[in-house]
Amino acid sequence: MSSKVVYEGWMVRYGRRKIGRSFIHMRYFVLESRLLAYYKKKPQDNQVPIKTMLIDGNCRVEDRGLKTHHGHMVYVLSVYNKKEKYHRITMAAFNIQEALLWKEKIELVIDMHQGSQVSNGNKFVSFEYKSGMDNGRTASSSDHESQISAQEDDDDAHPNLLRRTTIGNGPPDSVFDWTREIGSDFSNQNANSQAFSRKYWRLVQCQNGLRIFEELVEVDYLPRSYSRAMKAVGVVEATCEEIFELVMSMDGTRFEWDCSFQYGSLVEEVDGHTAILYHRLQLDWFPMFVWPRDLCYVRYWRRNDDGNYVVLFRSREHENCGPQPGYVRAHIESGGFNISPLKPRNGRPRTQVQHLMQIDLKGWGVGYLSSFQQHCLLQMLNSVAGLREWFAQTDERTAPPRIPVMVNMASATVSSQKSLKVQGSSVHASSSIDQMNAANRNSVMLDEYSDEDEEYQIPECEQEVYPNEQENDIKRAALEEESIDRIDLSSFSGNIRYDDRDGSRDCWRISDGNNFRVRSKTFCFDKTKIPAGKHLMDLVAVDWLKDTKRMDHVARRQGCAAQVASEKGLFSIVMNVQVPGSTHYSMIFYFVTKELIPGSLLQRFVDGDDEFRNSRLKLIPSVPKGSWIVRQSVGSNPCLLGKAVDCNYIRGPKYLEVDVDIGSSTVANGVLGLVIGVITTLVVDMAFLIQANTTEELPERLLGAVRVSHIQLSSAVPANLDPYPSD
Repeated sequence: MSSKVVYEGWMVRYGRRKIGRSFIHMRYFVLESRLLAYYKKKPQDNQVPIKTMLIDGNCRVEDRGLKTHHGHMVYVLSVYNKKEKYHRITMAAFNIQEALLWKEKIELVIDMHQGSQVSNGNKFVSFEYKSGMDNGRTASSSDHESQISAQEDDDDAHPNLLRRTTIGNGPPDSVFDWTREIGSDFSNQNANSQAFSRKYWRLVQCQNGLRIFEELVEVDYLPRSYSRAMKAVGVVEATCEEIFELVMSMDGTRFEWDCSFQYGSLVEEVDGHTAILYHRLQLDWFPMFVWPRDLCYVRYWRRNDDGNYVVLFRSREHENCGPQPGYVRAHIESGGFNISPLKPRNGRPRTQVQHLMQIDLKGWGVGYLSSFQQHCLLQMLNSVAGLREWFAQTDERTAPPRIPVMVNMASATVSSQKSLKVQGSSVHASSSIDQMNAANRNSVMLDEYSDEDEEYQIPECEQEVYPNEQENDIKRAALEEESIDRIDLSSFSGNIRYDDRDGSRDCWRISDGNNFRVRSKTFCFDKTKIPAGKHLMDLVAVDWLKDTKRMDHVARRQGCAAQVASEKGLFSIVMNVQVPGSTHYSMIFYFVTKELIPGSLLQRFVDGDDEFRNSRLKLIPSVPKGSWIVRQSVGSNPCLLGKAVDCNYIRGPKYLEVDVDIGSSTVANGVLGLVIGVITTLVVDMAFLIQANTTEELPERLLGAVRVSHIQLSSAVPANLDPYPSD
């Protein structure tokens, strides 16, 4: 057979983490004829690959599901020869579409060479033996791994069967798979343990373009607090993969289609197909009288060979997810999504989405207020309509979305305890769940088979690679985080008070960095963004000043936070947001760090010229609470401040002040006119960062982020700036 490239492209090299390394390793994989190989960069003539594997009929493609790898969620495939199991190539993709494409291409080559092994005139039947077939299960890409040895031993016993297995862990025994019908042709082991069958459904109503079904209970017993299982069925104009990745997300995008979602967190990653999650519900049924609900449940998923995705839920207890103060722990008896492909119409993909839920909302009055249970259940099922409208109102979806990494609940507890020590007596900590978003995204690390090849590579045409400098960046980041931990914040103060309680007014708080998306380590070649995570600097104080003229160089004020930091040997970046008017206002944010790391992007920004600073200083705004017109006017897109408005930079001995003149831009001034009149009704988030343009500068990190809530104009105090000394 002549040499022919079947498929090629950049994939994540999924291997064992070495000490001191914590970044994604990209490799160029090539499937050529029957040879799978990968290289550090796109291969040229006669270039030797790092590792190769000969694909034949004995090879298998193992589906390992979703794994957290160096702070990214990736879909992992492992290719191995069943006669040489320890010789394998493990690869991963940032989106499931790319992983499935590689799986399909490799399996195609396996099938071709299975056919070439036919000899002695025997007639072989092309057949995919699927684990679980013997017990009536529909085969899927996540059949139980423990069956692999028995399957392979049977190869010789069935010479007329050609098999291409995909292995993964099956659902936990406690999770009932409601997507499988229990009929005479299927014997389900869990059928006897179920109090009632899911086989029969009754249409109860049509709502928001959805059909709502109610389970027909076949037994008399049903606990008073339980509602009957209900499911919503609708059609979404999107691919199964797009819907699946949106359903699996627990980040800010979920607020755009799931009205019952308030917060989600990863408690434990069991394997590539199973995870324990913590989930807060946003239920709007008399919230003044009814306590909010939360959940701890196991989530299992699989992809069947017919292309549909199944996501299953069931509540369970976990030592790292006990009852939370102020919440009632609800219980999911059974639930999840069934996402099935339909025939395209007018060139657009179509998918049927079923969302089932049987839940006990608990609480003393639930058994006697059936309307509460019914209302909340319909609100949760209505997320199918939210999915449909989300895709209907999105014009371009050319870049497949990545499944975001969720905050790890166990590691968040440690992070929140450290945060309490840092804040001291002047900063009041919220509950441990509220502080979870500050957890380290890289806390979940996995060891896998290693190819002893751990240098980060990107396409040669994009950027040159400087491994030593990248290692230095990691060390710098560690030093910067350590410096944050050692700063005593109790001696800093401003005239706007700190208050991290929800609903507080005329105050500020530190905004969670994970609310903002910044450029990832791999942004140079895939344009992806990730939650920002921990800030580089500490926000220690906020001032709200007024004067009859514009206030420049406010860091020279005696007793201000920048002066206090300077006396302690700390370095400050002072953001002075100047608001013009008959009375001029300035809101000043003081960001402090222990020292500038030589060679870091932060140090280059501080000591650079104004042209460099204007090309890099970036603001990400957001209005979590406010009128629709204000939210639309402000938006949430990143903005290079030096390109949008006039910025004046004052470099002091131990500080850099940035005076941001909002009035210098007609557009910004117009938006300001809308905002200033309703400022007391607004909650505004602002994140400041330095834009990263090269691989060695990535990933981006926030200098800091702040949330100001319901600020009163009357709270501003006179600036009392000392006059500039005469020359």
